Amino acid sequence: MTQATNDQFLLAARPVGLPKDSDWQRATPPLAELAEDEVRVKILYISLDPAMRGWMNDARSYVRPVAIGEVMRAGGVGVVTESKSPKFAVGDHVMGVTGVQRYWTGPADDKGAMLAKVDPNMAPLPAWLNALGMPGMTAYFGLLEVGQPKAGETVVVSGAAGAVGMTVGQVAKHLGCRVVGIAGGADKCRFVVEELGFDACIDYKAGPVHAGLKQHCPQGVDVYFDNVGGEILDAVLTRINMKARIIICGAISQYNATEAVKGPANYLALLVNRARMEGMLVTDYAARYPEGVATIARWMKEGSFKNREHIVEGFDTFPSTLNMLFKGENLGKLVLKVADA
Repeated sequence: MTQATNDQFLLAARPVGLPKDSDWQRATPPLAELAEDEVRVKILYISLDPAMRGWMNDARSYVRPVAIGEVMRAGGVGVVTESKSPKFAVGDHVMGVTGVQRYWTGPADDKGAMLAKVDPNMAPLPAWLNALGMPGMTAYFGLLEVGQPKAGETVVVSGAAGAVGMTVGQVAKHLGCRVVGIAGGADKCRFVVEELGFDACIDYKAGPVHAGLKQHCPQGVDVYFDNVGGEILDAVLTRINMKARIIICGAISQYNATEAVKGPANYLALLVNRARMEGMLVTDYAARYPEGVATIARWMKEGSFKNREHIVEGFDTFPSTLNMLFKGENLGKLVLKVADA
């Protein structure tokens, strides 16, 4: 072992609004010897995702909340440094739910961690937390299975410059759709159109989203992939077509609200247009991840798919780096670099 202790961020308090430094506690427990069938993973990169904010709340959800005094839940990718399991060898690269810490130790088949081998020769390690990881699979299966887009249809995606949004738009373009993104700021919109190949991008910071939808979606909206909720969801509802499909993936605009979450005021548009709004969880498609990974990896190899990570170095920066998500400061998938390989 290269060090005798771990280094962890524990949840110290339930945040009210934006998480504060006092909501976190550092811990440096010793690294215990491995039991039979256990492995130790040195974490190299940690995935920072909007869903983490919901996991901090003591509320019923699709997964239990992180307990006070528990290591903060997060996805990660790293390298196996010790193994007493035939499933993983020392030197294997793996991804899983490894938490905000420098080392993960546990059973190789731990159902909470869901460790899986990754191939660093197929794509750089951070990509396994982006398009080839949970965000990419969320986008791929959410769009294909829930949105069911057809060539020629108009697909709109909010949070278009983020991890899920950038993949949604590129998958839709591969299917022959017109793709319009919604993002905050001229730089993000330029990235979405010029680098990712979207047909247009609406800057919600520059003017009313409704006006942008009217301009860029003259034939209406057939599929909307919602990552933000709130007023933007309401605006899109006013432009949906007959039999439109709306995928509810996230609502980052509401995650740090200190009052009740605002539901869609324009939901009757679903009735008028006989449209469908459906939530999705990526874990429902876990058995099919290899299918999504193979397709996106092939597009990457062909040069028809772009992956972008916003990498911040330094484990100590975790609290402030996480909050970049909620301030809209990241361009691409936000990743915290913990260590060199």
